[in-house]
Amino acid sequence: MARRSIFEIPKPKTFLYLMSLRTGTELITLTVLINKISGFYGILALFTGFHLSWLQLSMYIYSILAVVLTAYLAPHIRKASPLQCLALAWFYTIDSIINAIFTAVFGVAWFVILAQHAGERDPTPGGKTIDDTAGFTSPKYNVSKVDVVATPADATVPAQDAVAIGSGGPAGIGNAVFQSGSMMSITVISALWCLRVYFIFVMMAYARLVLRQHITQTAASNYQLHTGSTSESVAENPFAEDKEEGKGWQGNLGRAMVNVGKKYWLGNDEDGEWMRNVGGRFRKSTEPVGVLERERRRRSGTGPPAPHKMPQFVEQR
Repeated sequence: MARRSIFEIPKPKTFLYLMSLRTGTELITLTVLINKISGFYGILALFTGFHLSWLQLSMYIYSILAVVLTAYLAPHIRKASPLQCLALAWFYTIDSIINAIFTAVFGVAWFVILAQHAGERDPTPGGKTIDDTAGFTSPKYNVSKVDVVATPADATVPAQDAVAIGSGGPAGIGNAVFQSGSMMSITVISALWCLRVYFIFVMMAYARLVLRQHITQTAASNYQLHTGSTSESVAENPFAEDKEEGKGWQGNLGRAMVNVGKKYWLGNDEDGEWMRNVGGRFRKSTEPVGVLERERRRRSGTGPPAPHKMPQFVEQR
């Protein structure tokens, strides 16, 4: 078995070691639909007069488009359509990157606002919305400790005047990040993103499985095997221009998706088993099927019994 590189993309065989890749892909797609459906509620907020920043508005519009695209591609998971499953895997990967960017921008804006004092707000993406929806980030007096100073009052009645003096805490991003609540939030978000990275591998592994099954099923008559060294053996692109699946814009899209990481999609497995099986399917036999079957039975001794010999009569003179 070939040694695995640390830079090699993981290829899960099951989902959480409990379910098949197809079931896992369906569940992951369902979470995408549930997550993106919030875009409709965000757009509806505009009709109530709620102010949205350009960052929020762009995210909501993108979520609506993502729902439409996911709903179109989801039925093809059970159909095992190679082009649509590839598109779904790539869309989920790109969607994860986009969500990571939005999360990072929001996180930076959140901690920058927490680190600044009142009246010293620098313009940050979504900062005004954060202040409006989370009022504690913009208090009238930004202090971490209050000292009460009492002095004798000028009056005939014994009394004292008390003055509250606020002491500002240490400012800066570090103080905002290393608060107990902030650290807990960062830990939870990091754990969820580790899970999402695993989901990306599952989606890509299922699309890879569908693509290879499609190649294997149509290999005997349509495709060829390009073999060089063991590590460079790849099957011919099923979306090539001279193939039926390579026609039109769908063929262009399929070639673009497969060419990115071509070794991952069409390359040899670690043990080479898939490529050996496909290579055998690519070599079309020129002998009739019946001849091969009779030869197999003859060698295994499971053929039909020999015909009964008729008695021979010798003519007597």
